[in-house]
Order: sequence, then structure tokens, then C-alpha cells
Amino acid sequence: MASVQRHPKRLSGLAGLLLAFLCIVSLGVGAGDVSLGALWTSSDKAELLGISRLPRTLAAVLAGAGLAIAGLIMQAITRNRFVEPATAGTAQSAELGILLVTILWPAATLGIKTVFASIAALAGTSLFLMTAHRLPPTQPYLVPLFGLIFGGVIGAAATFVAWQADLLQYLSVWSNGDFSGVLRGRYEILWLGALLVAAAWATADRLTIMALGRETSTGLGIDYQRMLQIGLGIIAIISAVTVVVIGTIPFVGLVVPNLVSRLMGDNLRITLPVTAVFGAILTLGCDIAGRIIRFPYEIPVGTVMGVVGAILFLLLLLRRRSDA
Repeated sequence: MASVQRHPKRLSGLAGLLLAFLCIVSLGVGAGDVSLGALWTSSDKAELLGISRLPRTLAAVLAGAGLAIAGLIMQAITRNRFVEPATAGTAQSAELGILLVTILWPAATLGIKTVFASIAALAGTSLFLMTAHRLPPTQPYLVPLFGLIFGGVIGAAATFVAWQADLLQYLSVWSNGDFSGVLRGRYEILWLGALLVAAAWATADRLTIMALGRETSTGLGIDYQRMLQIGLGIIAIISAVTVVVIGTIPFVGLVVPNLVSRLMGDNLRITLPVTAVFGAILTLGCDIAGRIIRFPYEIPVGTVMGVVGAILFLLLLLRRRSDA
């Protein structure tokens, strides 16, 4: 670990190469053959690559990177390693927002659904943080426990509303992430998450100081309230666009920031780009696994991530205890 901390560029380079390799694999995995030979002899294969495979690969990269950064920022704001948007009510609030706008405005475009989902996610995250800051700081496990309960209540409310409106099947689309429906023209809004990742990197130094707490941040000249608003906005919008396009993908924002912080420390200026790359690697890798396990059928990425993420998180917890 010490070697990795002394050579962060080496880790970044290896992660970049792994991500590039997974992107190539992702373009080639599927029921249709899109090998170089097939692309050369068939225009239909090239069309398949441009309409489906490439958008799916880019969507996985963008969603994974965005969710990892959203989790990193949420952990910095709450000063707790065990929270992320999918376990703190943010994703569930976005689902409820999409559901309500679908009921009230069935013809709403993807952009309008994203706006309503972002507003709902922002409201849910703000309510979570207001309550979480009242919990005893000496008991860090209370925050994720409250997040699970809070998210469960919002999820139950969304299920009730969907049941009343006969939209349970639609709700299941947003509650379990799946890249199989990603096509050209239906994923591009995820690039907004990439812009927010860049914005997070631009404010990385101030976010790092924020993790020290309100009093320390204010004493060092940081406008804590303004940075809190910026962080909440980034978390809410990234979570909302991901839920609208893909659905909920658990554990990315929980596992990846913890893993990178163990390898590289807590300086967000250094760890933030690597966190984004690792988030993309984990998400794209799980999507590829979901396509291969029952080929030519698929397992949703949310299901695969639920298993892989839980295993990784348990390993991190056991490693933390052994180090202690």
C-alpha cells in the first residue's frame, strides 16, 4: 500500500489500461458478432456497434464514474465511510420523483424526468443530511443504519404510489439498473454526469477541507454552506440522471471510494480521478459479467453489482478490522 501511495501515477496508468481493455471487450460481447472481420463485410454489424454496443459501453463508463464520485462526495460531506446515494435515500428519492412525473405528465421527455428526479433527489439527500448531522458522531454506524431505514421508507412510499397507479412494472425498471435498453439517443444525458465529475475535480481541494468538519473548514476560509450546496447538487444530479437512464446501481459509491482511499489516502485532488476510473471499471466489468454468465441472455448490472459489491464491501470491513 505504501508503494501505491508513493506512485499514484502508476496506479492511474494501470487503471486506465484496464478500463481501455474492458471497453474493447464490451464492444465485442453480445449476441451479434461485431468482430473486425464482421464489421468489414457487413454494414449491419457496424450499425449495431454504433447504435447499441458503443452507447452501452459509454453509458457504463459514465454511470460508474459518476456514481463513484457521488459516493465520494457524500462520504466527505457526512464524514462517514459507510454511506452512498443508493443507501442514503438519494436514489430512492429520484425513483419517487420519476414516478410522480410519469403519473402527472405521461408524455414528459427524458430531460423533464431528469429535472424532477434531480429535485426529488436533492430534497431527499438534504433531509437525510439534516437528520444524520444530529446523530452522535461517536457512533458512525448509526448514519448508514439511518440511511438504510430512510431509503427504505422512501422506497416503500414509491412502491405504494406505483401500486395505486398500476405502475409497479415501471418502478422495477428504475429500481434495478440495467444497460440492455441503452441505445444511441437515450444515454447522452449521462454526459451531464461527466461535466459534474469535472466540476467536483475543480473543487476537490475545498471538498477535502470540508471533510474536516464545519468549524475547521470555516476557520481555513472555506464557505462551508456554499460548498455543501455544491456537493448536494452534484450528488443529486448524478444520481438522478443515472436512475432515469439506467436505474439504481448499488455499492459503486460505497466500495470504490473506500478502496481508493485505502490505496491512495484522502486527498481528493489525487484520488478523485482514480475513483472515477475505478467506478467505471467496476460498473463496466459487472455489466460484461452479466452478459457472459447466461449468454446469450443477460443478468441486469444491478443484480451483479449487488453480489460483487457486497462481497467487496465485506472484504473491506474485514480488512479494516484486521488492520485495527
